[in-house]
Amino acid sequence: MNNQYGRKFLAESSWEKGRKTEQMRRTGIELPVSAGSRIITLPEPEMLADHHVNFLEMVELRSTVRQYSKDALSLKELSYLLWCTQGVKAVKNNMTLRTVPSAGGSHSFETYLLINNVEGLEPGVYRFLAVEHALTEITVNKSVIEECFSTVNTVKNSAVTFIWSSVIERLSCHYGERAYRYVFLDAGHVCQNLYASAQTISAGVCPLGAFDDRKINAAFKFDVAQQFVVYGAAVGKL
Repeated sequence: MNNQYGRKFLAESSWEKGRKTEQMRRTGIELPVSAGSRIITLPEPEMLADHHVNFLEMVELRSTVRQYSKDALSLKELSYLLWCTQGVKAVKNNMTLRTVPSAGGSHSFETYLLINNVEGLEPGVYRFLAVEHALTEITVNKSVIEECFSTVNTVKNSAVTFIWSSVIERLSCHYGERAYRYVFLDAGHVCQNLYASAQTISAGVCPLGAFDDRKINAAFKFDVAQQFVVYGAAVGKL
């Protein structure tokens, strides 16, 4: 196995390189919504039911689930999962405090949803507006995006598939090339919160790391120098 690319990545994203990055002004905390787009308000976080769990039991029982029942997720349950994975607790000084950690409070992720079976929502592709705790539907080819994943049947049978993309400048403005390490660490934090929160509502999660980068970024019309898909996860009721 040739490890030259891995070694080069580690060298180019070293802490020393990141430390020498010229600090730039942080970019926006959320992508703008296209003019005329419909905003779908989600149930407010404070209206969501609290879930009392045995933490040790939850950790011991955690598992990856690739097959789901035909039961729909409720809009409240989707709101709960979004709050637990990217919920904005406060906005201050062009930064957000969220329910998950992120390097330097940068929170570079934009959350996209492939909706199949959620009460009150038509199947399609949506973007989560974390600051507003709302959704907006976007015009992309859902079938093309589904086919980008190696576990395509899991995606198609899920109630919803989460897709996290990074607006990398939110990180690189402070950390330079080191940002590419941090973005993958941040993705792990987010997906772990999804695992834990889904378990409290009798839902299962399958993380999705195997996908065609070129095709999925093209399907979303991302300029990969600025924004690219990092990770995904299918979710469905048990």
